[in-house]
Amino acid sequence: MEPSGGSVEAPGRGPRVLVVGGGIAGLGAVQRLCRHPASPHLRVLEATARAGGRIRSERSFGGVVEVGAHWIHGPSQGNPVFQLAAKYGLLGEKELSEENQLVETRGHVGLPSVSFASSGRTVSLELVVELATLFHGLIDRAQEFLHAAETPVPSVGEYLKQEVSRHMARWAEDEETKKLKLAVLNSFFNVECCVSGTHSMDLVALAPFGEYTVLPGLDCTFPGGYQGLTNHIMASLPRDMMVFNKPVKTIHWSGSFQEAASPGERFPVLVECEDGARFPAHHVLVTVPLGFLKEHLDTFFEPPLPAEKAEAIRKIGFGTNNKIFLEFEEPFWEPDCQHIQVVWEDTSPLEDTARELPATWFKKLIGFFVLPSFGSSHVLCGFIAGLESEFMETLSDEELLRSLTQVLRRVTGNPQLPAPRSVLRSRWHSAPYTRGSYSYVAVGSTGDDIDLLAQPLPMDGKEAQLQILFAGEATHRTFYSTTHGALLSGWREADRLIALWDPQVQPPGTKL
Repeated sequence: MEPSGGSVEAPGRGPRVLVVGGGIAGLGAVQRLCRHPASPHLRVLEATARAGGRIRSERSFGGVVEVGAHWIHGPSQGNPVFQLAAKYGLLGEKELSEENQLVETRGHVGLPSVSFASSGRTVSLELVVELATLFHGLIDRAQEFLHAAETPVPSVGEYLKQEVSRHMARWAEDEETKKLKLAVLNSFFNVECCVSGTHSMDLVALAPFGEYTVLPGLDCTFPGGYQGLTNHIMASLPRDMMVFNKPVKTIHWSGSFQEAASPGERFPVLVECEDGARFPAHHVLVTVPLGFLKEHLDTFFEPPLPAEKAEAIRKIGFGTNNKIFLEFEEPFWEPDCQHIQVVWEDTSPLEDTARELPATWFKKLIGFFVLPSFGSSHVLCGFIAGLESEFMETLSDEELLRSLTQVLRRVTGNPQLPAPRSVLRSRWHSAPYTRGSYSYVAVGSTGDDIDLLAQPLPMDGKEAQLQILFAGEATHRTFYSTTHGALLSGWREADRLIALWDPQVQPPGTKL
């Protein structure tokens, strides 16, 4: 028998490994471990009713929409998510084309097809291109401080604002045009907040900003949904390996635990679940989101984590980026439109206006991407980050529809514009086992903190090794915030365990 509350035996009689969290990091690790001759006894404890974590595709509006991960960032040969998606036949010809794999985006979001301003006029694309070129150039320069002896300011936001002020001094246009240019730049600042998953670029550290690595390839989506990827990985695993609706309360480590079913055997780790179930193990791989770790840091590990590891968890940034899907009976946009930018003419990145969220939250919305049409449905997908995004989660569907209908009528200059037929949105901040979207390197932290988070316990190297291991996007120093970073981190920790069982295998290198 398993300890109280345990479920049926998963295959494998070797070392007992528990994985906490069934996102792509946990699934990738388990898939890799399943193939090892050491025949580990594996089980995944997933807090929710589904696998995939922040990969979540839902059937809605007559098609599939991505509530979580949206794009494969840098879909090319160096990207394991792209390689797996290709292997499983989940991508179309265009996504797989060599031409797409060679495109260098430098991580910048593509230009909008149309730019609507809050007065109801459209902004000339010529002006938008000029400011996008300026802004992207500044972002590229912000990535060059990695090996600098010192940085001029602590944050990316302060650097960008300093540079915008310098450029502005040379603008020769009239005051109204200058104000419009600042408003367009403010929209690009908001886009960058979505990319970084932060409330403000003032929170993102300048020195390590260039450590994030962009792979070549034109970002692409999954025609049938991102979740096809995690579904395929799940299908390759033995049945009953995943235990759903099993939130973990505390991981007890550095102990000597027993169970009735294995008399005489001692386990260094015991995972205690919210429902009272207790699972002893030799190794536990923690893949929960950083937002959850931040919230439960004081109770999730017993004994508590070493001070420097706990400090790294506190210091690394973790913010919210949400999506709002609006379904229309008829499109109000042009047939070839792919991306609608919204510019609020009373905003500027150089002014910190403390706003009342209920009245102004929607000004953080960067605009909308046009989703491929699903038969009679026409769907826009808006992105919004930060505290405004968290406030948006608290609104009812009716309040949300009313606000966004007013916004769209205002920016299109059409007071008769029909309201959207329905709305769907993500709520990653309120999701209890996620508490946000993804990580960034915050002011006060560096890439060393990411490596510290990735280090297994115990950290002193004297006692039995690899009791608790850590994976997930926030543990990958150069690909944090991405699904490929999460997958690679799961593989890294699987390889770390395999190296422990197999002397022929080298453990993954660590920068510490």
